[in-house]
Order: sequence, then C-alpha cells, then structure tokens
Amino acid sequence: MNTEALDVSAALARPESRFGGFNPTVVRIEVTRLLRNKRTLVFTVVLPPIWFLVFGLNSAYADLPHGRGNESASVMISMALYGAVLACTSGGAMVSLERSAGWSRQLRVTPMVPAAYIAVKMVTSLVLGGASVLIVYIVGVVTHKPHMPTWVWIVTALIAWVGALVFSALGLFIGYLLPSENVMQIIGFLLMLCSFGGGLFIPLSQFSHVMREIAAFTPLYGLNGLVHAPLGDGGFDWVWPVNLICWLVVFTGGAAWRFSGDTARV
Repeated sequence: MNTEALDVSAALARPESRFGGFNPTVVRIEVTRLLRNKRTLVFTVVLPPIWFLVFGLNSAYADLPHGRGNESASVMISMALYGAVLACTSGGAMVSLERSAGWSRQLRVTPMVPAAYIAVKMVTSLVLGGASVLIVYIVGVVTHKPHMPTWVWIVTALIAWVGALVFSALGLFIGYLLPSENVMQIIGFLLMLCSFGGGLFIPLSQFSHVMREIAAFTPLYGLNGLVHAPLGDGGFDWVWPVNLICWLVVFTGGAAWRFSGDTARV
C-alpha cells in the first residue's frame, strides 16, 4: 500500500470513543431537540391527558367497576399507553428529518457507532414516553376519578413506559423507509388504526368475533393486554407476550434492514 493510500485510510478512520459515542451529553442534546418540536409535544404530552379528561371522566360509566378498579382507571391506562407509544414512535421517526437535513452523514464522521446512535434514539424516546405516562397519571390523581390499588398504578405505568419502547423501533423503521414530508402524518394515522385494533379506544369485547380474531395480530394487542392485566381479574393470555415479541422482531429487523441500506447508500 503506498503512502497516499495510507493517508486516505487514516483520514477516513473514525477515532475510537468510549461506549461507541453513547454518553449523557448526546442524550441531553437529543432530548432538547425533541422538546423543541412543538407538534410532537402536542400529540404526545398534551393530547393523551385531554382525551382522558374527555373519555375517562364520563359519568355514564367512569365509576363502574372494572377488575380491581373502575372504568376511569382503565381509560387512564389506555390513554397513558397511547401517549407513550406515540412518543416512542415519533422519537424514532425523527431520524427521517435528520436524514433529509444531512445529519446522518455528519454523524458518520464522528466517533459514534450505529449501535450507539440507535441506543441514543431509544433512550430519548423513553424520556418522552415516560413524560407522557407521568402526565396522564398525574391528571388522573388530580381528578380523583380513577380507582385501583397503589401497586396497580405503579405496575401499569411501568409496563406502559417500558413496553412502548418496542414502538421506538417502529419509528426508526418508518423514519428510514419514508420521506420526511409524510412520516409524521403516516405515523399518526397508523397508530390510530393500531389503537383501535388493539382495543385501546374501544374494548375488544364490543368487536365482532371476526374482528377479535383479526385484532390478535395487530401490533398493540399484546401490549394493551399486558398493561391492563394488573387491573383485571388476574387472567393472563400467553398470546399477549408472544404478540409483543413478534412485533418487536418485525420492527427491529425492519429498522436494521433500512439502516443498513441507508448506510450503504451514503
């Protein structure tokens, strides 16, 4: 290898960095950038508690018993889960805007490795998802309408928060797959369909038999069942975790596939 080739290789080589470039400073910058997006904040932090106030405080059914609590608690859990899922998906999909602005190319000349970049995106999504869950639950506490044991408050909030991380992979998949102009509109519509299919907005018991069979294959079916299980009568369906794991594999595989394609092209 001649001297000129060695110089080019040295110029293209990335400097090594601890944890591949993953560090609290990068996470803080990403969270700040996400919080500056007013549209994302409205849909993920403001809208879910408003929907809880509209549907969770309805005097016609809010005080009716539901497992270990009441219907208002069930609606609150559903809205917290919807907000967390929307936050995590939106956080991952921000990669579409970064690609259009050339930010992805810029990162490739830094010490940050792809795995660290994905990890930063997922942690950022968790921060926003946690804020969405926390705000909905605070509104529930302030209204004094939802009733359930203290441990159910804690466990359902944790399941909604951590489980929504699966949809961060969906956001990355869509972010790499679609142009930035359409990605947020498509995500909003897609999650709306998934929420109806998974039983977040309308109980699956009100669906026809055929629709209930179809709902078992939709992305939010498993997570919705798991997050509501502590509030129910103790019943557990193994289809819930199987559904969640299968969609995790699909979303993660899709994100990895499109990430590899994007890297190869650039």
